[in-house]
Amino acid sequence: MTDAVLRGDDLTVDRGGDRVLDSVSISVPSDARLLVRGPSGAGKTTLFNVLGLLEPPTGGTLYVNGEATASLGERARARIRRDTIGFVFQDFQLVPDLTARENAAVPQDHRGERDEAWLDRLFEALQITDLAGQYPATLSGGEKQRVAIARALANRPAVVLADEPTGQLDPDTAERVLDLLLTVRADADTALVVISHDPRLTDRFDDCLRLADGELTPV
Repeated sequence: MTDAVLRGDDLTVDRGGDRVLDSVSISVPSDARLLVRGPSGAGKTTLFNVLGLLEPPTGGTLYVNGEATASLGERARARIRRDTIGFVFQDFQLVPDLTARENAAVPQDHRGERDEAWLDRLFEALQITDLAGQYPATLSGGEKQRVAIARALANRPAVVLADEPTGQLDPDTAERVLDLLLTVRADADTALVVISHDPRLTDRFDDCLRLADGELTPV
């Protein structure tokens, strides 16, 4: 598909003699709202890492905006991660000695320019404006994840990848964070791929795929 932000053709990952991903093919259109679900150990985080150019596949080809990435050096891969892909991690991965606002601005700082108005808009949409000056140690799990979502969207990426974004949250907080993620994703006009073991999320997404035993199938 010409409008696919991410496309993986026959992605395979072998690790320690085991096949973690087995010829997985996936296409993420620019308007995608996609859930990839599966049990623990199914290879979900490995798929997240491959799609995010954090780990190269053993075989197959990953395309970002139609560009094959297999031959790219680390500098080019880092540029794509910075400019095209936003990441939301299960364990938040906030920098402890930066404030919430400074954490959210990290991708912009790496690019070399701050867009304060966009950060203001994200913090307002995510209902964390009053937390801007606080440090991660003072935030709840739900607040940390909302800061992480702001960071993922700071550079207006073409696609956001979220790995178990509600996995460390209680059910009520998880529901609120997911609502905000879906709302802000629409406001930012970005594709969204959520990877999760939770089948309760299925009804919230336009498309759902299941990853099991290293293979990806429609739900």
